[in-house]
Amino acid sequence: MMYPKIPLAQSIIEICQQKGVQHIVISPGSRNAPLTIGFTNNPFFKCYSIADERCAAFFALGIAKQLQEPVVVVCTSGSALLNYYPAIAEAFYSQIPLVVISADRPQNKIDIGDGQTIRQENVFANHSLYNANLQENVSTENDNNIQMALHVAVNQKGPVHINAPFEEPLYETVFELQVQPEIVDFNTESKTFSLVNSTIETWNKATKKLVLVGELFPNSVEQTYLDVLANDPSVVVLTEKTSNLHHPTFIDQIDTLITPFTDEDFKAFQPEILLTFGGMVVSKRIKAFLRKYKPAHHWHVDDLRAYDTFGALTNHFETKINTFLSQLLTEKTIESLYQSSIATIWKDRVAKHQEYTAKIPFSDFKVFDFICQNVPKNSQLQVSNSSAIRYLQLFDLDNTVQVFCNRGTSGIDGSTSTAIGAALASDLPTMLITGDISFLYDSNALWNNYIPKNFKIILLNNSGGGIFRILPGHQETETFNTYFETSHQLNASHLAKMYGFDYFEASDETTLQQEYAAFLNQNEKPSILEIFTPEKENNGILLEFFRRLK
Repeated sequence: MMYPKIPLAQSIIEICQQKGVQHIVISPGSRNAPLTIGFTNNPFFKCYSIADERCAAFFALGIAKQLQEPVVVVCTSGSALLNYYPAIAEAFYSQIPLVVISADRPQNKIDIGDGQTIRQENVFANHSLYNANLQENVSTENDNNIQMALHVAVNQKGPVHINAPFEEPLYETVFELQVQPEIVDFNTESKTFSLVNSTIETWNKATKKLVLVGELFPNSVEQTYLDVLANDPSVVVLTEKTSNLHHPTFIDQIDTLITPFTDEDFKAFQPEILLTFGGMVVSKRIKAFLRKYKPAHHWHVDDLRAYDTFGALTNHFETKINTFLSQLLTEKTIESLYQSSIATIWKDRVAKHQEYTAKIPFSDFKVFDFICQNVPKNSQLQVSNSSAIRYLQLFDLDNTVQVFCNRGTSGIDGSTSTAIGAALASDLPTMLITGDISFLYDSNALWNNYIPKNFKIILLNNSGGGIFRILPGHQETETFNTYFETSHQLNASHLAKMYGFDYFEASDETTLQQEYAAFLNQNEKPSILEIFTPEKENNGILLEFFRRLK
């Protein structure tokens, strides 16, 4: 087998193999040549070449999120490394094990005017869980640093950075390993968890218990516990689409439920106990409600971290949700009208939703209603940030559809790249729903040789960042249209042709129905369905929906 001649590169590659880290996303460069040579010539590794570093990192993130295991991204020295930062931040807040390995100049070449040279050590310190700043010569300290980085990525669920200085020549190879790193098995203490009786008693006595679930990987919670929660009259369960949790009594359209509430309604809905688990929550309205009408107890369950999102956190239970629920939930229930009263309200909301949707003209709202009714069963839905994920929250989806979105930082910067990585790693057919600004911003994502043939993109093009039209400050001025909404007249047809995608377009209900059928049936190569909606009418139709719910 061929190896890079530089011993430090050999050590990194050998340790990755010994630790079972298999997926390696490489951006072409010269300084990282020793790593590229070593990874690509070892059949253990699955290597991918993604030229744009920002896209590469989000592509790797998409793979890591689906496989629930670490994925490596490798780049050359200099500003290339900085392009990883958006994905690093997303991995940090979404608890995804992303491993950055950056090639660097030796220390004596830093800050002397050498090309492609920046201060790379600790560059992600604010958002990385471990920073392994290696020395040029092979050492036990280096080996331990590399292994600790991989250990932290897996056990603390987040991004780590390994910075490796290489001196020229960079391309020389050998056919025998010159290193034998000692592999360390780090002791990971298994935490024992036990709920105190007073916590269980507090739960059992409360007549108003609200469970709010953020982003979760599918099948994270045992159905037995979901059924117990659903059958407790003192419990209301609110879920986000990204929670991937389902039960007929759960409400997954939070804004539809609470937006029409009056002050009196909010007071009646105010919980005694708020139980949260899962990742970030999309709904701004539920955050505003719970910050104003605070629960007496806010319990968050996560084995690593808890955010005081509502300014009311009283307990962080450091364990997995199934362990927690197995100890919390008993056969005891208390008389309560909490769930039934919300169920009555929800029934009315559903009726008004259906009545309104049947009458509205072609728009973003109408398109999402159509899409959500027609997403193929047993598929994966990737959703971009901003308007797309918020619209999705307002509609029913089949329970077999898995939903993912980069909600760690809620940025639009890597939605398409992440979706492609996820599509590659998942056994399910994958569809991305995205807005025009998000799509155009990440258009280099299509510069990718690993896109599955059945990967599909639904692109809603309303000629700008439509979400700004429903935020405070909207005015029909040149400043607003140019610097906030980012108005444009672009479309995806030429990008589709350049990157070998089949292209479909629709601009009304008739063409949407016709083109959507053809779009779904195309599985010989990836495809884009671009749907053009009216720029200036969309916000009014959405806001009127919330008014009609009252």
